[in-house]
Amino acid sequence: METEFAAEIFERELNKLIEEIKLYPDEASVWMITEGIKNSGGNLCLHICGNLQHFIGNVLGNSGYVRNRDKEFSVTQIPSAELITEIENTIVAVKSTLQAKREMDLEEEYTAFPAHLLGKEKLTKGFFLMHLISHMDYHLGQINYHRRLISKF
Repeated sequence: METEFAAEIFERELNKLIEEIKLYPDEASVWMITEGIKNSGGNLCLHICGNLQHFIGNVLGNSGYVRNRDKEFSVTQIPSAELITEIENTIVAVKSTLQAKREMDLEEEYTAFPAHLLGKEKLTKGFFLMHLISHMDYHLGQINYHRRLISKF
């Protein structure tokens, strides 16, 4: 995997996230939690953005982004327009980092995440980028399901 392909996939999927947020029927439904649902679409959106801005923008790109993971899951009622701005900021951070790192050796070790949590002894930058794509898409699917489920109420 080349970094330009990863950047293309991240941008495509983050644009899908923007569309998901826009498809919620109203502002309140983005943050609605019902029985059996642990996280709102808004919180999952913030989590995706925080995760990517930290592990790509800051760790690989030295952006200075400071992550507050607890806040990603505790804050509520942020307007959809602000969520979309955060997604757009994430696209910029990911694209600019990966474009600047086109020659990055994807076989180099990635030490900013505990490898054992992914069942590995050592993580490479390439493997971790693939993990981040998978992680983002897992939560994007949850948001899609949340939106469709909440829309029935």
